[in-house]
Amino acid sequence: MLLTIADLLSPEELAELTSTLAAAEFVDGKLTAGWHAQLVKQNTQLSKDDPILDRLCQLVRTSLNRHPLFQTAIQPSIIHTFLFSRYDVGMSYGLHVDNALMGSGDRRYRSDVSWTIFLSDPATYTGGELVIEGSEGVQAFKLKAGSAILYPSSFLHRVESVTEGVRFAAVGWVQSLIRDPAQRDMLFDLDAVRRSLFQKEGKTTEFDLITKTYANLLRQWAEF
Repeated sequence: MLLTIADLLSPEELAELTSTLAAAEFVDGKLTAGWHAQLVKQNTQLSKDDPILDRLCQLVRTSLNRHPLFQTAIQPSIIHTFLFSRYDVGMSYGLHVDNALMGSGDRRYRSDVSWTIFLSDPATYTGGELVIEGSEGVQAFKLKAGSAILYPSSFLHRVESVTEGVRFAAVGWVQSLIRDPAQRDMLFDLDAVRRSLFQKEGKTTEFDLITKTYANLLRQWAEF
């Protein structure tokens, strides 16, 4: 499932993120790429040692966790491995797949779902589209600043070369309670149907049966 969330960030959160990143120092993005992705990664990112990183991560984590669509569609266990990227003219990120496991030691997580939050007004830069090769074909995305896209980490994807302006983005990954994307989709559909049914007819026998099935599938599939 490809999921877009418009205006994930509040105007205040977006302003703080963009003003902070505009004044920050960035390092070579290859430092956090896998050995194969290093060959095609040409961008810069906020250093993991920068003292402002924790504050920016908290802003983004809060915005994701409060959004009901993120909760119901992604079933997050933990949001991890935040990166804040900058693409200047000529920079791009060629076709790649994200690492299946990230982190180390007791902080080692699966990448089940990848997300990108667009931080730059699309009118201020040319190029820089996020291109995803998913089950519905190849799709390009260039969203409004403060909006997000989420997609299975198993998908091949790339960022087109920026030919004018600067593209800022926040990216990261989720280890979901539901590892399998097809199972996440089924749970999301069931939840949407039961909520719609409840809104129209209240707590009916049909609602109870769908809710029982939803709960039992969640109980069967969830991993901690």
